[in-house]
Amino acid sequence: MELRDYFVALRRHALAIVLLTLIGVGVSYGWAKLQTPVYEASASGFVKTRDLGTDAGVVVAPGTQDALANAKVETYLDMAMWRTVAEHAAEELDLSDSPEQLVRRITVENPPSTAILRITAQGSSPEAARDLASAWVRGLTATIDQFDGDGTEGSSPITVILGESAALPVAPSFPDTRSAVVIGGIIGLAAGIAFAFMRAYSDRRIRAADDVEQRLGVSVLGAIPTISGLDKHQRLIPEQDSASKSSFAVSESLRVMRTNLQFMDVDHPPRRIVVTSALPGEGKSTVAANLAATLAANGAHVVLVDGDLRRPTVARTMGLAHGAGLTDVLAGRADLTDVLQRAPGMPGLLVLGAGTTPPNPSELLGSDRMKTLLDQLADHATVIIDAPPLVPITDGAILTHQADGAILVIAAGSSTYDIVAKAMDAIEKVHGRVLGVVLNRVALSSSGASYGYGYQSAPPEEAEPAPRPRRGARQSTGPRRSPSDPSDGYQSDETMSIDDLLRAANNDTSTERPLNPLRPASVDLPTERPGGRGASKR
Repeated sequence: MELRDYFVALRRHALAIVLLTLIGVGVSYGWAKLQTPVYEASASGFVKTRDLGTDAGVVVAPGTQDALANAKVETYLDMAMWRTVAEHAAEELDLSDSPEQLVRRITVENPPSTAILRITAQGSSPEAARDLASAWVRGLTATIDQFDGDGTEGSSPITVILGESAALPVAPSFPDTRSAVVIGGIIGLAAGIAFAFMRAYSDRRIRAADDVEQRLGVSVLGAIPTISGLDKHQRLIPEQDSASKSSFAVSESLRVMRTNLQFMDVDHPPRRIVVTSALPGEGKSTVAANLAATLAANGAHVVLVDGDLRRPTVARTMGLAHGAGLTDVLAGRADLTDVLQRAPGMPGLLVLGAGTTPPNPSELLGSDRMKTLLDQLADHATVIIDAPPLVPITDGAILTHQADGAILVIAAGSSTYDIVAKAMDAIEKVHGRVLGVVLNRVALSSSGASYGYGYQSAPPEEAEPAPRPRRGARQSTGPRRSPSDPSDGYQSDETMSIDDLLRAANNDTSTERPLNPLRPASVDLPTERPGGRGASKR
């Protein structure tokens, strides 16, 4: 992973990071409130030699008393943790705790180069901590008299005098709520960052175009944003639709894909293009239909072929009637010009439906007749083939072998690199060619669409009404077409070829004429005879 990938992972999982941080803060705060508060109080004792006077018969040189006291500091420091001291303190305070429990609540320290013993006691209340610290100093004094003296009070020549009694603590020393909340927040933040990095490292889903080109080694022809309002009944994006930002973004993405296809191979541009995907439901049929419509809108002759013989959707997507189609042509039950249908409102676009569902789709798609049919269509137009997904069945790979290459549609955020690699391997095994991939359902903010999608065409100005003709003047109805004009297939009796159909579809933009279920809307003629465009009349 590169540095950019780490930042992307943090941004993608920002919500999880924030949630884990808040959870850490909340858990630490709740833990602090559930703990029993502990208060601490400290009392200081001073190690000092007693003034014995002349009655003891002891003569002490000046300065010797301090040396004797300092020599006893280490001894009294260890003696302060004896059970005997704890028994004296428990007896004085009338405590029910055992000596061992009391010892665990005491801390004894000796500041360096001093004869002072600082005793810190812990208690469940401020008063309990204060009383225990002071009582512990007195218990230590009694224990010293017991072992260094004769057991009576003040009998030891060196003792510990209470120098500073314990003060009443104001706040508990444990738990520290502020510190607990800070530590919990830091732990939660670290857990969130670790979670984001682990998810990014283990996530095999395809999200960005740069990652696709780097990992799969194929170019990205386009990234189509997600658009609302499309369903199984409405999959086409009108060319002039710019009412919403998402619709305009999709239209621009399709135009970018059209441009990339046109400049993919200038010397040998692909004419038979398969549009497929790794798994069902990734939007390959929608992409194929809109790509064909976009190519036709640029003035090119396009034939959209439904090669998904198991689940055909092209006819329904284009708003055409179901009937005879590709399988009927391959089986010899119908001629090609009989089943080609003109897409309503899309000049230059012909549609070849799937036809009758066959029992052997793979054999039909891999037959020589299919190869010949695609070659025949490619001589007159760009052929876009909607193919089945590659991983579940082999139909898509067979069609790719018959065509010039395949466009692989990938659903961003759901398809994984492993599945796409398996689909590409299926194409490679049949010696097919991957022209590129199309990322579908990309978030609008990450589709490279942030620039330019706000710059849309202005609405067309309303045309001024034409002047009314003078009374008695002859109105022109335009040039009359001859009966043999190939652009008017409704009046001609001549057998039409594929080129004639494309020319007629390109010239006739009317969508008000009814469509024959088995014929294009402009064709009401006998089937094509051998000889094609130069065939003689009946």
